[in-house]
Amino acid sequence: MALRILTCDERPLVRGGIRSLLASEPDAEVVAEAVTPGQAVAAIRTHRPDVVVTSMQLARLSGPELVRYLRQTGDDDDGAALDVPVVVYAVEPGDQGLADVLRAGASGLLADDASNEELVLAIRAVADGGAMLGSSVARRVVDWFRVREAPLTGSLVSERTSLTARENEILVLTAHGLSTEDIARRLFIGVATVRTHIYRLRLKLQLRDRAQLVSYAYQSGLMQPQPT
Repeated sequence: MALRILTCDERPLVRGGIRSLLASEPDAEVVAEAVTPGQAVAAIRTHRPDVVVTSMQLARLSGPELVRYLRQTGDDDDGAALDVPVVVYAVEPGDQGLADVLRAGASGLLADDASNEELVLAIRAVADGGAMLGSSVARRVVDWFRVREAPLTGSLVSERTSLTARENEILVLTAHGLSTEDIARRLFIGVATVRTHIYRLRLKLQLRDRAQLVSYAYQSGLMQPQPT
């Protein structure tokens, strides 16, 4: 029997593209489409798909929130979790949030540059009880672990003294997993200002991306219990 697939995306062109792609696969069938989390849950209950394929964000729910919502909403009959495997696409490979999506229960993660073949492979893998990371996502995860375990060089330690109080504050909030928008709201400053501070942090500390900023914050002893 063909794998039954539910697709979730607010963009008709994207849903249509996925539907056309899977129409050429003899072992896959799109049984429903959704543009909101509520529609997705209703479709899961009605159509009982084998796999949910969703974008990283839907109706203002972030990737982790969406995955938890899809997997934990109770069934109408017995209140049990729906527990359908979820493949999330359009993930930014450098986004620290990808770890949160995995913790939320996603079985597959694909970057926004994933190929059609990767999507089909991911659907089949998770339907069979496995998991799959797209090539660029997998490479990012490997890099993250390597950076996290790598000792800080003396030059990086010395550069910490050049950070301003605001840069230290933004570094800590970034390491706690807050998005650029969340940091801006918490500190009552503009998003562009936060991005500028993060860019300057990377230059001062000689770091490539947010993942290395997070690693630096932990290894340098900056981290305290998450602010409330």
